[in-house]
Amino acid sequence: MTQLPPLRAAIVPVTAIEQNCTLIWCTATMKAAVVDPGGDLPRIKAAIAQAGVTVEKILLTHGHIDHAGEAKPLANDLGVPIEGPHEADRFWLARLADDGKAYGIQGVAFEPDRWLVEGDTVTVGNLTLDVYETPGHTEGHVIFHHAPSKFAQVGDVLFQGSIGRSDLPGGNHQTLLKSIVEKLWPLGDETTFIPGHGNASTFAHERQHNMFVSDRAMAE
Repeated sequence: MTQLPPLRAAIVPVTAIEQNCTLIWCTATMKAAVVDPGGDLPRIKAAIAQAGVTVEKILLTHGHIDHAGEAKPLANDLGVPIEGPHEADRFWLARLADDGKAYGIQGVAFEPDRWLVEGDTVTVGNLTLDVYETPGHTEGHVIFHHAPSKFAQVGDVLFQGSIGRSDLPGGNHQTLLKSIVEKLWPLGDETTFIPGHGNASTFAHERQHNMFVSDRAMAE
């Protein structure tokens, strides 16, 4: 009999910005978390039903509208708490309604049930994920890492072939590069990551090919 991996993940692209809302779940308990539910709640709920899981919390990497716009309505619908991001993103969560109007996305301002800081852990069923502070895209950005699965959810810090924007309020290009090199790379080259937009990749691939943060680019 084939052994199931402890963690499974399904990407649910949402909003016109094609943000990677992600459903992650513990295969032993079928308990799940929704990461970054930016919008399109019917699509997210359909993915939950298709996976046959029970959502027990919502996790947020940061407070931008395409990642957090409908976190509160979904939390209310499911009766679950919201954990993350870091409190430095309070600014973004407070302006979700206004940003939603600007982007044509539903946005509901809120405060999470739990702010996260470096060294915290979050649980999903029997899984324990480590929290790392990764500022640069926003000041309060965090990522989630499940070491046994060599898996990371990195939001808008790193993409396949690119990196997050640093030109929005609270963004800083050098801080972003530092977060990638000092927080992501030590998690291991073999780590597979789901970014906030686009395809999944591995840290090894990005260290070799990413024009912004490859080892060669960082050495120049």
